[in-house]
Amino acid sequence: MSRNLCLTRQCLGLETRIECSIRPLAGNTGLWTLLFAAGLSGEQPTTVKSQGPFCGPFVAETILESIVESLTLHGYRIANSPHIWSLHVQAQLRQINGQRCHALR
Repeated sequence: MSRNLCLTRQCLGLETRIECSIRPLAGNTGLWTLLFAAGLSGEQPTTVKSQGPFCGPFVAETILESIVESLTLHGYRIANSPHIWSLHVQAQLRQINGQRCHALR
């Protein structure tokens, strides 16, 4: 499974999308996180969240597979469209890394 996915669902004439990304946390600790941005296609995301940290990318991939499986049961489909909310996801990752760095002091 890819470490960057986009899922979409049509509902009442609107397309909702969820962009998912698996990224390493700062500090070369071997910890990884799942990042999600969700909202209506063509607009700013209404939600940007994360899950983790996880010990290694393969654990994070396993969790992402479970999430994708659940979302497909609710009508979402994997889309091959480009990620339009990468900057929002990157900002969330910077915030997480900043909080972790501050907590370690």
